[in-house]
Amino acid sequence: MSNPTGCLKDRVIIITGAGRGIGREIALLASREGAKIVVNDLGTSSRGEGRDEGPAQQVVSEIKAQGGAAVASVESVAEWTGAQQIVKTALDAFGRVDGLVNNAALLRDKIFHKLEPEDWHAVLNVNLNGSFNMARAVAPHMRQQNSGAFVHMTSTSGLIGNFGQAHYASSKIGIAGLSRSIALDMAAFNVRSNCISPFAWTRLVATIPAESAGEIARVERMKQMGPEKIAPLAVYLLSDAAEGITSQIFAVRQNEIMLMSQPRPLRSVHRGEGWTPQTIGEHAIPALKANFYPLERSTDVFSWDPI
Repeated sequence: MSNPTGCLKDRVIIITGAGRGIGREIALLASREGAKIVVNDLGTSSRGEGRDEGPAQQVVSEIKAQGGAAVASVESVAEWTGAQQIVKTALDAFGRVDGLVNNAALLRDKIFHKLEPEDWHAVLNVNLNGSFNMARAVAPHMRQQNSGAFVHMTSTSGLIGNFGQAHYASSKIGIAGLSRSIALDMAAFNVRSNCISPFAWTRLVATIPAESAGEIARVERMKQMGPEKIAPLAVYLLSDAAEGITSQIFAVRQNEIMLMSQPRPLRSVHRGEGWTPQTIGEHAIPALKANFYPLERSTDVFSWDPI
C-alpha cells in the first residue's frame, strides 16, 4: 500500500520509460513511499518502433491498486513539445514537480563500421536529447519552488565501454556530463542531480547479441539481476534524505552500491622549454604510460557477477 508518511510523501515524480523494467520498479516503490507519479512510456518495441498506451496504463493501474496516485503519459521525450506536455500532465494532475527520473532509453547494438546514421540519431535523440528535453522542461518549476531532484540513468557502456555500442555509449557518457552541469547550474536553487549506472535484466539488455559460450552463460546470470534492485537508490536520491548529495555517479549490481570515479588528473609531466613531438615521445609518454588505461569493456572491469 502507498505510505502517506514515506520518504517521498506528497512529492510529484515524473519517471520516463516507466511502463516496464527499471522505470516501473522505481514508479511502484516511489508510490509506496508516498509519491504521486507521472508514468511516462511510449510502449514502443525494443527498437523504439510503434506506440502502445498499455504499459503506462498498466503501471498506473498497479499504483492505484496499492493505494497510490498516478497518471499516464505517452508523449515522446525525444521531442521538445513532448517533454513540455509530460510536464504539463504533472502540473495539471498534481500541481507541481519535485523529481524527475530520466530512465527512457533506446539501444540498437551495431559494430561501429556498420553503424547507420539513422540508428545513431535515434539513440541519441531518446537517450541524451530526451534527458535534456525533460530536465530543461522541469528546471524552471524546480527553480521557482527552490527545490527538486534529478536522477539520470547512465551506463558502464559509456563510463567504461562495450562492443557495438558507440551510439549508446556516447549518449550515456553525455548523460553523466549533463547531470554534472545541471548540478552546477541548479545548486543555487537547492536542486540536486545524480546518475545511476544500473546492472539489471531488462528488455534492452535482452537485445544484446550473445554468441560465445561465455557470453551466453553471462546472459543467464544477468537474468537473475532484477530491475527492482535499482529502485531503492533512485527513491533515496529523490528524497530529502539525500540532501547535499549531488553530481555523483552510482552503480547498482544486485545488492551492491558503488560510487563510480569521475575524470581527474592522474599524473603530469613538465618540461621548462616546452615540448616537441620528439621529446614527447622520448620523455612524456614513457613517464605517463604506466598510468594509461587499457582498452577494456565493461565486462573486463566487472569480470565477475554478484550472484
